[in-house]
Amino acid sequence: MSDPVTRQPVTDTERSNIEGDLLVILRHAPHGSSWLREGLDTALVGAAFGQQVSLLFSGEGVLALMQGQQAGPLGQKGTHGVIDMLAMYDIETLLVDARALSTLGLGADDLMLPVSVVEGDAVAALLERHRVVLNF
Repeated sequence: MSDPVTRQPVTDTERSNIEGDLLVILRHAPHGSSWLREGLDTALVGAAFGQQVSLLFSGEGVLALMQGQQAGPLGQKGTHGVIDMLAMYDIETLLVDARALSTLGLGADDLMLPVSVVEGDAVAALLERHRVVLNF
């Protein structure tokens, strides 16, 4: 049996290089599964417990930021209600993968909230600047 891996406390110097406590990556479309909803709920819980939360919308997760969403098949709720609450929980760092925007034929102006577009190698650097990264 191997010893459990323990993480050393982050020093003040290291903390200054970290952008946030928690990065939640949202890769799934608003309907068809519960992944996006669960990721948003996780972000809200983290923020409620004092974590500095950033959201990265990638792949079809970008569609959660589109205007005019309706309920999904079988009455599945849209995500606009939760997204509207992000500011109330002090979740202000909203990032979008540039490749996802391009693939979907969208621009940052097509989205319902102001976002920062992250390109190429900056995504990898973003992962390193957060203590915890969760992928939904």
